[in-house]
Amino acid sequence: MKPTLQSLIGGRWIGREAATPLHNALTGSLIYHTHADVIDFGEALDYARKTGLPALMQHDFQQRAARLKALALYLLERKEELYAISHLTGATRADSWVDIEGGIGTLFAYASMGGRELPSSNVLHEGPAMALGKNGGFAGTHILVPRGGVAVHINAFNFPIWGLLEKFAPSFLAAMPCIAKPATATSYLTEALVRMIDASGLLPAGSLQLVIGATGDLLDRLEGCDAVTFTGSADTAARLRVNRNLIAHSVPFTAEADSLNCAILAPDITPDDPEFDLFVKEVAREMTGKAGQKCTAIRRVIVPEAMVDAVGTRLRERLAKVSVGDPSVEGVRMGALASKDQQRDVGERLARLAQGNEVLFGARDGFAPVGEGVADGAFFAPTLLLCRDGMANDAVHDVEAFGPVSTIISYHGIDQALALAARGKGSLVSTLVTKEPAIAAYAVPVAAASHGRVLILEREAAVDSTGHGSPLPQLKHGGPGRAGGGEELGGIRAVRHFLQRAAVQGSPTMLAAVTGEYVRGARVQESEVHPFRKHFEELHIGDSLLTHRRTVSEADIVNFGGVSGDYFYMHFDEIAAKDTQFGQRIAHGYFVLSAAAGLFVSPAPGPVLANYGLDNLRFVAPVAIGDTIRARLTCKRKVDRNRTDDKGVGQGVVAWDVQVTNQHDELVASYDILTLVMKRQ
Repeated sequence: MKPTLQSLIGGRWIGREAATPLHNALTGSLIYHTHADVIDFGEALDYARKTGLPALMQHDFQQRAARLKALALYLLERKEELYAISHLTGATRADSWVDIEGGIGTLFAYASMGGRELPSSNVLHEGPAMALGKNGGFAGTHILVPRGGVAVHINAFNFPIWGLLEKFAPSFLAAMPCIAKPATATSYLTEALVRMIDASGLLPAGSLQLVIGATGDLLDRLEGCDAVTFTGSADTAARLRVNRNLIAHSVPFTAEADSLNCAILAPDITPDDPEFDLFVKEVAREMTGKAGQKCTAIRRVIVPEAMVDAVGTRLRERLAKVSVGDPSVEGVRMGALASKDQQRDVGERLARLAQGNEVLFGARDGFAPVGEGVADGAFFAPTLLLCRDGMANDAVHDVEAFGPVSTIISYHGIDQALALAARGKGSLVSTLVTKEPAIAAYAVPVAAASHGRVLILEREAAVDSTGHGSPLPQLKHGGPGRAGGGEELGGIRAVRHFLQRAAVQGSPTMLAAVTGEYVRGARVQESEVHPFRKHFEELHIGDSLLTHRRTVSEADIVNFGGVSGDYFYMHFDEIAAKDTQFGQRIAHGYFVLSAAAGLFVSPAPGPVLANYGLDNLRFVAPVAIGDTIRARLTCKRKVDRNRTDDKGVGQGVVAWDVQVTNQHDELVASYDILTLVMKRQ
């Protein structure tokens, strides 16, 4: 009897009875079984709500980001264990790298973004606050807070590691305990990952549970504070999103579904251009990478009619060089599909696509998988079709063979190319290959209406491009229509998807207390101790300094011009300045900035280590010769990044609100200064 996979439910691994057999994609041999034990989803949700949620809420955004980084480092050290199992899914080393190290890299990315952009609390302020009354006593703003619910992540078979981690990372940062359900065919690799995570002890108890097998009545038990994400087929997404309980409780449902993505060769490209080779290479890579089992793979190759034969010939030549078989064999560049079921499904869909179209390359062209025992593997020949009339053929825009199958579609003019792209009824990604910025400027806004991401590929971008099929943590992943209508990834945007937004109204003092940020108009605390003389722990939001005054002289303007080299006429030409809206010479804006710093900086050595940024700078009103300015410096926001320097001294980031006013108490400049501040301990 082969090993039986287990689910992690309620803090323990369950599953003893063997159920569905799972097979090696390369040889067809039996390797695992799912378990037949029935999961109590009431227990799973109860554990997530009563154990996982309180444990996560004991940490703030910054602390959870630090846990993600620690987990990423832990998994990276053990990646080879995952590579060894990933081989059984039919993946090459390169395929597995995208799944394994791509997933771990996503953890690193969210840990970094969370560390930079999220506060040391569980309230994310979406400012700035805005005045809602004439007298300054009533204001409003928005905050994002943890939803207090559970995230259910239902994943596809093609990326059993990345698929889990790219959803887990933002929901973990948002303090949502997760219940992950991988697709059955490759669930053994996800189980290995979750066992590794569980053994690390790095996550708060109840942060992550794993479901092997069916979801049973899980969706029927969810509440309005919960969330569901799904990756898979459009048909399954459509069925799940109309679950009566999800609709009744308005449970957020985010789908990322397979789509008929395209690549467009623009009419300005000829076979002599480097972009032509880039186009062919990208299409071939997307056909054969992961054996075409990617939701982002290029299914439709949209080519000018005059270039169809050239593209077809070049693609056939490249595909003929692709060796298919066991990835452990030297030279093999494409492995197997994930299962025999997947092999049958791709074959059936290819038969539908081939009707009325030409097969330019396929199984007849020397397809013979290499390796020992591969006769029963789930291999499929790279197959290239040609559709000469894409406007009349519906199948190429409706039927997706989720494997190494693509169709060349000819077009007349860029407008028809864009119309063909839109026939996919919503896709995750499209690529436009052109060397003309004018074509990109015209085509991309049109394509963006029906595609979640648009890659413009040409010789300059190719140096660093990650390619058509590579969703990145910093950018959104998802698409309209058939692609599911949802969004994943996208940096901190993804974290916001798992938080609850609320509008808050009250006095500036109350808003400052709620948001953990100073709001202009709120009460401040002034003391004899300069704020720059306080260590990170000693600073409080609202600690403030109102500086002495300084009158701006003509010598100030002349000297600043000499030092900076800025001799702009508004500062030096009395006659020209009189003809402007200001009617006189005015001081350099950056002089005002520098003068304000001179007013509020405490020059002696102290806890403030460095000024490393300036945000939201606005020069609100002019400062003329003879005007008198002063500044108010207020501690606006503190972020404890839980770091130490090379001497072991702790540091935090402090944002200071700066308001520069003139002799009439009118605001002339406004900005935030970011500083590194030493901790006492």
